[in-house]
Amino acid sequence: MRVPLSWLREYVDLPATETGRDVQARLISAGLEVETVEQLGHDLKGPLVVGQVLTIEELEGFKKPIRFCTVDVGRANGTGEPQEIVCGARNFAVGDKVVVVLPGAVLPGNFAIAARKTYGRTSHGMICSGDELGMGDDGSHGIIVLPPETEVGRDAIELLELVDEVLDIAVTANRGDCLSIRGVARETAIAYGLPLRDPALLDVPAPNAFGYPVQVSDPVGCDRFTARTVTGLSPEARSPIWLQRRLQKVGMRPISLAVDVTNYVMMEVGQPLHAYDRTLVQGTIGVRRAAEGEKLVTLDGVERTLHAEDLVITDERGPIGLAGVMGGANTEIADHAESEGTTDVVIEAAHFDAVSVARTARRHKLSSEASKRFERGVDPQASSAAAQRTVDLLVLLAGGTAEAGVTEVIAPSAPHTIAVPADHPDKVAGVVYGRETVVRRLQEIGCDVYGQDELIVTVPSWRPDLGEGNDLAEEVIRLEGYENLPSTLPKPPSGRGLTHRQRLHRRVGRALAGAGYVEAPNYPFVGEQVFDQLGLDADDPARRVVKLTNPLNDEEPALRTSLLPGLLAALRRNDGRGSHDLALFETGLVFLPREEQRVAAQPPVDRRPTDEEIAAIDAVLPEQPRHVAAVLAGAREQAGWWGKGRPADWADAVEAARTVAGEAGAELIVRKGQYGPWHPGRCAELVVVADGTERVVGHAGELHPRVLKALGLPARTSAMELDLDVLEQVGDDTPRAPGISTFPVATQDVALVVDKYVPHSDVEAALREGAGALLEGIRLFDVYENAEQLGDGRKSLAYALRFRAGDRTLTVDEASAARDAAVALAGERTGAVLRG
Repeated sequence: MRVPLSWLREYVDLPATETGRDVQARLISAGLEVETVEQLGHDLKGPLVVGQVLTIEELEGFKKPIRFCTVDVGRANGTGEPQEIVCGARNFAVGDKVVVVLPGAVLPGNFAIAARKTYGRTSHGMICSGDELGMGDDGSHGIIVLPPETEVGRDAIELLELVDEVLDIAVTANRGDCLSIRGVARETAIAYGLPLRDPALLDVPAPNAFGYPVQVSDPVGCDRFTARTVTGLSPEARSPIWLQRRLQKVGMRPISLAVDVTNYVMMEVGQPLHAYDRTLVQGTIGVRRAAEGEKLVTLDGVERTLHAEDLVITDERGPIGLAGVMGGANTEIADHAESEGTTDVVIEAAHFDAVSVARTARRHKLSSEASKRFERGVDPQASSAAAQRTVDLLVLLAGGTAEAGVTEVIAPSAPHTIAVPADHPDKVAGVVYGRETVVRRLQEIGCDVYGQDELIVTVPSWRPDLGEGNDLAEEVIRLEGYENLPSTLPKPPSGRGLTHRQRLHRRVGRALAGAGYVEAPNYPFVGEQVFDQLGLDADDPARRVVKLTNPLNDEEPALRTSLLPGLLAALRRNDGRGSHDLALFETGLVFLPREEQRVAAQPPVDRRPTDEEIAAIDAVLPEQPRHVAAVLAGAREQAGWWGKGRPADWADAVEAARTVAGEAGAELIVRKGQYGPWHPGRCAELVVVADGTERVVGHAGELHPRVLKALGLPARTSAMELDLDVLEQVGDDTPRAPGISTFPVATQDVALVVDKYVPHSDVEAALREGAGALLEGIRLFDVYENAEQLGDGRKSLAYALRFRAGDRTLTVDEASAARDAAVALAGERTGAVLRG
């Protein structure tokens, strides 16, 4: 919310010496976040005056139209002679009043003005546009044309209110009252201890039977509707300069008088309004829910298909506006520049349900100044005053006549009251304020307070965010000053620490970081097209996603079922920016929808939900296991004086998976696999044994070339992904001291020849089982292929077997027997034979 200090002073008598910075400090202390104070016109220096165009000479022979003008600026130039100025704008004529900057002036941006020769003539100054003066565009896309009655020679800096300070306030979602000058003025008055001149305190005529007919069919969605009619508006009437400037300072563009007045009153009082061309409204104005599939063309020219939950304004033809969001084009106010402008208008000032407006705005992706206010809470008691203020301004500025008829449709409601102990703010803040301070502060924000030890507080209509005692305590605390609260450190109970899951998560992160990986967290949103790019089958469970109703990005409306899309996108971005040797990892949740889709029950807010209620909510939510993933590309070991280095490959991805499993204390079985994005010949299936059955927990290896091309990844990119929750379940990460034996180890090497496509993991498993209890360790140390020595389609796998007994020194015969048993079982299961 942008708040001009000059406008604020109309309602609060601030000391003349107070600057925008001073007001900013007071409001921040009161709890409003004033982000900046914009100094308008601080670098502007005159003379800047009103001039009247006397003559215009069209200069020819140039690439663009150029005009040589003489302008009467009165005695502002010291001579009274017409000022000669060269100008390229086309939106003014002889006799128009314009803004002229004379030599010696300085415009915003330190642009000094001097007489200079251009296009073969000498220009003594400039005829100014709004952009050149730092005002912004007024819709003319050219120089400023002032009303005919403006006095020639008048100081334009004062006329256009070019020097001002504007406070830019970041209004939180619960403070809709501060989306208006009225609301900010109230907070300023409280901060300074000054009285407020409330712009909504107007004499409003009582409703009668002569007003424009209105029928509200949904009193829940619209609990108040005020309609007023003004006739006889002058189609040629334009918004006065002061009104246009105030709209520009708060960030709105002047459009036409009737529209500008409704926008002005909305910014002033906080009540959104809408003006209908009375001649275009047919019959009774109604408020109802839309019929499914109804059509409406809104003021932005877009035809919208309505939803059954949309609240709409109607006449006899059907919808003429989205309630609280935007009006319809079929009753739009005609601009004054058109041949037949609007002369009769119906003013709507209504109060709509905040949730209904918010859902409609998001459903149609149509946010407006009106919806922004209704979503955050609008004062329902201000609607009649806002309508009256609009009527008064239209009568004053456009020569209209206010009809005697006043329509007000009001759904019965009682003011909201809260019972709260007088010392409740003291307990919340840990500071003794006392009853008098509590009552005084609550009265300052507009509450009616009764009672002694137990206070009965009636909340003002403009503060719908005050719903319980803690809200009232917060008001007292913020007005007394957050900076006055004592700082005390909480005392956590002993015996609490990280959970087992948290400790594992941290150990995995430290282990991967120690292995040279860099953590790269990503947003959990994906587009479903990424599953095609990853090469997943049409029936792959990973394609079943949870879709968001209101995604941040329409191209990524779903929650991820894998960590790889985000990590691979991060790798692609870094590679594209010159970092080619990459090793990234991420641990995070994935989201898997349940087979049965159910709606969660609303938990209570007046107490802690029971364990059964929490369990029922959890049962509806998607499953959210924690995964860990890593991706690699480029060099794994850099080249240097120490050696040639080596590129990252599929084995590094498998080793990363082994590292994670080791931290979880889980035994990982690595065997040949084939899945989705991985290269079928370089993909490892990662398996653990849970409750006696094997369970696939992930895959690792080199990605398929088609996937690399689809995602724009470097050649030979490798990746792995594991279900960390399953590893936690099957693992035992209890620290164990290494066993140190006093007996020597017996080492036996074997080289086995097998078919080329026999997995090493199968051979190793057979050797391990056949060797029996004496086997302490097994390691593959060589893979050899040579068709001349081994035969076509054969390979040699060399293993080092370590044998040891815990109670004796093994003899050569015992070690050899264990080795022979291992080789025999490997030959039986895999067809392996001893080499040589």
